[in-house]
Amino acid sequence: EVQFVESGGGLVRAGGSLRLSCAVSGFGSGDYVMGWFRQAPGKEREGVSCIATYDGDTYYTDAVKGRFAISRDNAQNTVSLQMYSLKPEDTAVYYCNVKVLWRFGSTSDYWGQGTQVTVVT
Repeated sequence: EVQFVESGGGLVRAGGSLRLSCAVSGFGSGDYVMGWFRQAPGKEREGVSCIATYDGDTYYTDAVKGRFAISRDNAQNTVSLQMYSLKPEDTAVYYCNVKVLWRFGSTSDYWGQGTQVTVVT
């Protein structure tokens, strides 16, 4: 029932750009936070950016502020991450994430398959 279609990764030179997209289905109605985490080899997974379905508020980790822009098409349940001025340290597998917000502070995380972003000098 729950499905992710994640795309847009690739190989790019430093200073270039990529646009990631994540189309989801099967979640029904509710309050969600959608976005991306990333994980480089040998490193911990880190949150990159997210957007809340209920108020549109966005979050960016300090490392990408001013370079990445997240947006959501609610009609299509698609979230996009436009990445500009890419740096080698942005190289990672980027995982689409949907966080379902339940009552009493509980949350459930659902993950896409991941897409590779490689930035070379």
